[in-house]
Amino acid sequence: MKVRADGNFGEWISIGGNQLYPAYIIKGRQRKLMIDAGINLMGPAYIASLEKVFGDKNALDYVFATHSHFDHLGAIPYLKRKLPSLKAGAAKRVGTLMKKQSVLDLMTSLSDLQRFFFQDIVGNEDVHIEPVDFELNLKAGDRFDLGGVTCEVYEVPGHTSDSLAFFIPEIRALFAGEACGIPESDKDSPIQVEFLSSYDDYVASLDKLISLQPKILCMGHMWVFTDEDATGFLQQSLEATPRYRKLIEAYLDAAKDDIDGAVQLMAKKEYDEKGTIAQPRESYVENLRAQVRHVALIQAGK
Repeated sequence: MKVRADGNFGEWISIGGNQLYPAYIIKGRQRKLMIDAGINLMGPAYIASLEKVFGDKNALDYVFATHSHFDHLGAIPYLKRKLPSLKAGAAKRVGTLMKKQSVLDLMTSLSDLQRFFFQDIVGNEDVHIEPVDFELNLKAGDRFDLGGVTCEVYEVPGHTSDSLAFFIPEIRALFAGEACGIPESDKDSPIQVEFLSSYDDYVASLDKLISLQPKILCMGHMWVFTDEDATGFLQQSLEATPRYRKLIEAYLDAAKDDIDGAVQLMAKKEYDEKGTIAQPRESYVENLRAQVRHVALIQAGK
């Protein structure tokens, strides 16, 4: 089943924030974990969700990021200002990037493009993105006993080189960020393939995720898949990936191998004219440019 990323999923999982930028709250008996904290503008909404779920926002012990994009960790600086004892975890590279002012400035500019839509959430709150410490450098094989459930860490590069997935084996719940792509929009929509750093790694990571045979697949945006549809979506993502690569190759051919030309043509045809992709255009084009550049390098044998 494909359902909206909202509410509760059994005893252990609650979803904070909103459907577009869900934060998955794992309610262990001894320790509490949030997986992903989207754009900084969502910070006050995440605090409100923690108060609703626990009655005390300070009950949260950990926040883990699936990868280094602003719409998956942008609110972590805000959360750490509000929750002094909160420990943040991600791949080691993420902690390095979150100290670089140029990276933080890019995150801020991309987020500010959406400020109008989140003003009711932000109000007068200071949600600025600042350098932040990640106390935990997460890697494959790490396990966190939360009390009753365990969080296992998997490295799943391809979307980004620092992408991680988190798996709760007791309930077979998988939090894959965008390592498996996302549906473009609503029910039965095409899959938006998300390899940005490496096509080959992306395919290998999908194989790894499929091998986990999840019963709950919590997406980076919008949706949760359950039962046979969880693994089914991963399999569909794997099948969609070479088709999408061929589509990029066709646009590169039409643009006579000019990367910028291919990006402009593809954005016009696939985003503007079809109008099915829910992702903000600026973020879509930023990601698309990375994909087209990567495929062009593959074609050039580099």
